Amino acid sequence: MKYYLFLALLLIGMNATAQSDFDRSIDSENNAVVFKGQLVFDDLSKEPSFDWFAKNATAYHPQKETITLLKKELAAYELVIFLGTWCDDSHQLIPKLYATLQAAQYPASQYKMYGVDRAKKTKYIEHQLYQIAFVPTIIVYKNNQEVGRIVEATRMSIEEDLAAILQKDIPANK
Repeated sequence: MKYYLFLALLLIGMNATAQSDFDRSIDSENNAVVFKGQLVFDDLSKEPSFDWFAKNATAYHPQKETITLLKKELAAYELVIFLGTWCDDSHQLIPKLYATLQAAQYPASQYKMYGVDRAKKTKYIEHQLYQIAFVPTIIVYKNNQEVGRIVEATRMSIEEDLAAILQKDIPANK
């Protein structure tokens, strides 16, 4: 009986952390499907027109040395991610981020992701709260303080840029 109770609580907890609240529309410039609002990676993988997501995530292989650092340190941070499902930069970077987070065994409960329209607006006011001007934008937080962000493109690779943000912050917290 305890096993079933534990299993039920686990499933409820998983559903509570994986939230989706987005509107679906069609972009007037390129006829792409637009997700506007809070979503999860699974929403991207389930949309039939988002073949770019699975293709680019599968093709990306993050550097193992950098993943070792991310496995050790990244779980202490929260990520807030903004993307445009109509945006080529998002089509390239967000699947790489997904592959990196999977390799680093990053907890799904520690990220929030929002889709924006061409005006860089979310369904509610998150775009204003996080001052989003470009997508994709990946914001790294620790203890409710922003410690860094990646905007539009990486300098090195997604995993190296995340590691660089963490390495700047780690000495300050140890």
